[in-house]
Amino acid sequence: MAVNLLLGLQWGDEGKGKIVDVLTSDYDIIARFQGGPNAGHTLIFNGHKHVLHTIPSGIFHKNAINIVGNGVVIDPVIFKKELDNLSSFKLDFKNKLLISRKAHLILPTHRLLDAASETAKGKAKIGSTLKGIGPTYMDKTGRNGIRVGDLELDNWKEKYQLLAKKHLKMLNFFDVDIQFDLNELETEFFKAIKVLKQLTFIDSEEYLNNALKNKKTILAEGAQGSLLDIDFGTYPFVTSSTTTAAGACTGLGVPPNKIGEVFGIFKAYVTRVGSGPFPTELFDEDGEMMAKVGHEFGATTGRPRRCGWLDLVALKYAVEINGVTQLMMMKGDVLSGFEKLKVCTSYNYKGTEINHFPYNIEEHNVTPIYSELKGWKEDLTSMTTANTLPKELIEYIQFIEDFVEVPVKIVSVGPDRKQTIMR
Repeated sequence: MAVNLLLGLQWGDEGKGKIVDVLTSDYDIIARFQGGPNAGHTLIFNGHKHVLHTIPSGIFHKNAINIVGNGVVIDPVIFKKELDNLSSFKLDFKNKLLISRKAHLILPTHRLLDAASETAKGKAKIGSTLKGIGPTYMDKTGRNGIRVGDLELDNWKEKYQLLAKKHLKMLNFFDVDIQFDLNELETEFFKAIKVLKQLTFIDSEEYLNNALKNKKTILAEGAQGSLLDIDFGTYPFVTSSTTTAAGACTGLGVPPNKIGEVFGIFKAYVTRVGSGPFPTELFDEDGEMMAKVGHEFGATTGRPRRCGWLDLVALKYAVEINGVTQLMMMKGDVLSGFEKLKVCTSYNYKGTEINHFPYNIEEHNVTPIYSELKGWKEDLTSMTTANTLPKELIEYIQFIEDFVEVPVKIVSVGPDRKQTIMR
């Protein structure tokens, strides 16, 4: 048996949560391998909208085991709120939601450091979600972090106090005015820790490798998108973890030779939240229409998303570095009504046309070069089979497939799990 991966191929918000939810019935285990509550996976079914931040998107399927892997960073306060929001669904969290002992904890002081760091940057700010993700990963790589397994130790509170004290000293370095009540933050934190300790902690690498030996089917779920990868994304406007396929190995403890299918999720256009370069960004009526029809607001932050035409140079780059075997196109319905569609097929990079994703895509270096295709007017949201899709959409999909040399196997035509067309 192999571990199949599901990854975002753009700057996040591609619709990964919906597709995991759609695919979960085919898998025994859904495992989240990186990121933290800076991610927001939106699921819509049976007339209800659910936004998950840390809990894997398979939690609503009663037969699936959901694992928060060692590569994830967990904010106990946000995690408790997620559990509280799901309490009415009578889910079996004790047996169906398992937490890796090696996952790191986000402390209240991590969030304070995040806010201070971002404030100190001024106009050069990255666009952090201010959830404490970056400082937590810094402590992880600096070998200072506190992990879920530490909660089982008698001296874990001593470790907490030492690290929090260090963080408070670091706040002085930024020389910015951050208002906070640490006693209030810690009261909420320790209350949430008690809830977290009621769940089941596991040595997730052993659990998953034993599951593979026992022929269990596993889907690894990523957060954010490939262009936000700490190494291969648009640095420094990235997240602090490995969002690409390699992150599944380090974030779950499964070997590379156990990776099977790699599902790549992308929007029929492109969006981005926060700061950073965006070659195909639109500032006209087309961009406004995409944002309005697509309800483009961040699931975690509520911030409006920047919108632009599909960038095939960036998409092919993401396909290559992830080894994507199947593509899944989201929000095709949002493009209904556009008379013409533009697709970026190369860049003008410092006066030279290039076909690859370069080191720097800032606007003073890169100008997109577009191909133009016909749009379609049909409403896609009630369509259920591939042969009912408009000819122009099929041509649009074919153009994408020819460019990136990977088939598009799923087309999403609406937010509900039922609005999913298999090809």
